[in-house]
Formats: sequence, C-alpha cells, structure tokens
Amino acid sequence: MNIDKNNILKNICYAELVFGRINKKLNSNFSKAEIEENIFEVITVTPIDGFERIGKNYYISNVDRNIKITVNSNTFRVITVDKISKV
Repeated sequence: MNIDKNNILKNICYAELVFGRINKKLNSNFSKAEIEENIFEVITVTPIDGFERIGKNYYISNVDRNIKITVNSNTFRVITVDKISKV
C-alpha cells in the first residue's frame, strides 16, 4: 500500500485534547502553534521509509528527531506523539 505523505500534510488535524497529551508525553510546554509547526516539519523532513501503516493508523518515525507521530489514516487526526526509545 502506498502512503501519500502530501495527502497527510494537506489534511492533518488535531483534537483539542491532543496538545496536552503531546506536552505530557514529551515532558514539554509547547503552545498549540508550536506543536502544529513542529509536527508539520517532522512529517515534511521524514523520508517515506519512516512511514508505516498498521491497521487504521500511520506511524511516522523520525530517528534523527527521536520522535514517533501516530496519525489516524481515515481522519488524518494526530493521535499522539512519543519519544523513540534509544537502544
């Protein structure tokens, strides 16, 4: 299955509660605008091999930025953001 990165970027959206969840998981205090800008930038610079679709979600992993973004594949809503565990 092909993943259309541009379609994800064009349609990405956020539920109100996700901003608090992201700040909690990243132990940060970013504003909504900063979160949206950072997520857009990470998705933009992540090579397509960092994208994976499992079930109803896209998992976008960027090792350089130590971040994994989970996006619903139907609504393009950001579900959560996690730090990538370093092994």
